[in-house]
Amino acid sequence: MDGGTAPQETPATTVSVKAPSRFRAWVRGNEIGLVIVACVVGVVAGLVVTAIGRAAQALHMLLFAADDGHLSSMTALASPWHAALPACGGALLGLWLFATRKRKARPLVDPIEANALHGGRMSIRDSVIVVAQNLVSNGFGASVGLEAAYTQMAGGLASRLGTAFEMRRGDLRMLVGCGAAGAIAAAFNAPLTGAFYAFELIIGTYSVVTLAPVVAAALCGTFVAQLLGAAPFLIEVGSPGPITALDYPPAILLAVLAAGLGIAIMKGVTSVERGVRGSGLPAPLRPVAGGLVVGALALVTPQVLASGHGALHLQLDLPASLSMLALVLALKALASAVSIGSGFRGGLFFASLFMGALLGNLFAAAAPWIFPHTALTPVTFAIVGMSSLAVTIVGGPMTMTFLALEMTGDFPITALALATVVTASLTARKTFGYSFATWRFHLRGENIRSAHDVGWIRNLTVGRMMRTDVRTTALGTSLKTFRRDFPLGSAQRVVVIDATGAYAGIVLVADAYSDAATDLEAKIDDLLRWRDAVLLPQMSAREAAALFDRAESEALAVVDGAKTRNVVGLLTESHTLRRYSEELDLRRREAAGEVR
Repeated sequence: MDGGTAPQETPATTVSVKAPSRFRAWVRGNEIGLVIVACVVGVVAGLVVTAIGRAAQALHMLLFAADDGHLSSMTALASPWHAALPACGGALLGLWLFATRKRKARPLVDPIEANALHGGRMSIRDSVIVVAQNLVSNGFGASVGLEAAYTQMAGGLASRLGTAFEMRRGDLRMLVGCGAAGAIAAAFNAPLTGAFYAFELIIGTYSVVTLAPVVAAALCGTFVAQLLGAAPFLIEVGSPGPITALDYPPAILLAVLAAGLGIAIMKGVTSVERGVRGSGLPAPLRPVAGGLVVGALALVTPQVLASGHGALHLQLDLPASLSMLALVLALKALASAVSIGSGFRGGLFFASLFMGALLGNLFAAAAPWIFPHTALTPVTFAIVGMSSLAVTIVGGPMTMTFLALEMTGDFPITALALATVVTASLTARKTFGYSFATWRFHLRGENIRSAHDVGWIRNLTVGRMMRTDVRTTALGTSLKTFRRDFPLGSAQRVVVIDATGAYAGIVLVADAYSDAATDLEAKIDDLLRWRDAVLLPQMSAREAAALFDRAESEALAVVDGAKTRNVVGLLTESHTLRRYSEELDLRRREAAGEVR
């Protein structure tokens, strides 16, 4: 974090209606109550996913004449004019940017950022905006998925429900995770995937206390989606045969290649963004330009459009030449980078699965030349590629492992997927350090590596910890006067201010009584320490601790600003570390369920 920066404002979550006080108390103090609320969240998430998914399919059918609503499964556009539709969607997003250009820009808070910085508080208004933008982007053919809309709306509604019950910070964060768990479980018909998506990516940790609510929400989301006609997301693996130790080296090499491709895609998004900004094109026109590029790519193959759900099954079910696989992979990666980089809203979860499958199929053709003893089928390589590329871009090794299990129902393939997702995750973490979401936070200047709760660190500021009863004296005071005003033992340190009232330094009382201080008429100016080391009220405890270490001081003055330097308080290193340790211990006990 940058020193001296003010903490970001918490998203607006004002609740006009609250649950009855007796019911609130029962939910806050009873684990069964939390599980029941989590089930409600899961049901809501299943309804949200179904409604958004069907709205997107309706747009695909209406605009592109896609028979089954799966836009990317089309072998060719019904009309060349349909290539202009992504640009039309970009124009709608551009109109929104133009209409809101005078408003103060504020990033829309997603579930990961909400749980990391804001204690699980999300804005319903933000969630509705994200859903609308994601639907326009995906519905008009931009190369993005709907996962952002699913988790945003489900998480936002869960947060609103949690604040209605006045839940504690830890419980509210967990409930947002329940919303995301229900959404992903409903989207993929995979409750284990949804649950571990919440643990790894939204809550940031696993504990026994969070297990029952999150799993309950994931199961309820899946059941609701099934009742409403959601199709199972399954891949027919046929008869892959036994997987031996000789099959692991080629799979691990594929995982490394997938990690490299994932990093290239994430950096590609950044490169597109920089290029668009550097072009001088007005912000409202940038999605239009991106839409034109995506439309041009769709003329080559419609498989680059939308998330790629239909195209994934198309590629797995029908044979394709290596040149066609490579072409679709390159165009899909380019379309995804252009879509996100030019301003379309959406996720890359399913797009990464599709591109990973293409990479796996390509690798399957080359594997026998490099590893003649491997007996892995192309479908198995496709599953390995899907899991490895998805874990690089999205994150969550166990999430992708369970997705492989629930897609195939094959335990040997799942064990192979586990080894490869760990390899890909480790490769990406050591060479790049971010998933797509945390990379975007990094570009914004946010130091967020996961959904771990770090917001309390920002809330634990110098202004909240400092003492305001500061003992001061004026610059130019004689040693004799100083000794009269501050007898030995009356204080450890005295803050010195100049004629304008600005901070000048600190004098240790012991220094004024040392053997070297013999001239009583001398000024105390020569005894000043830490003239340039000051704290600001908005600094976090972590930033303050770092400054104490650099200044090699046990206490520092707190000033109102870097220019005025008016003294407003004093903070000691021991008090800072004690408060930080107390808060850290409280958060750990909350995560373990010891504090309720």
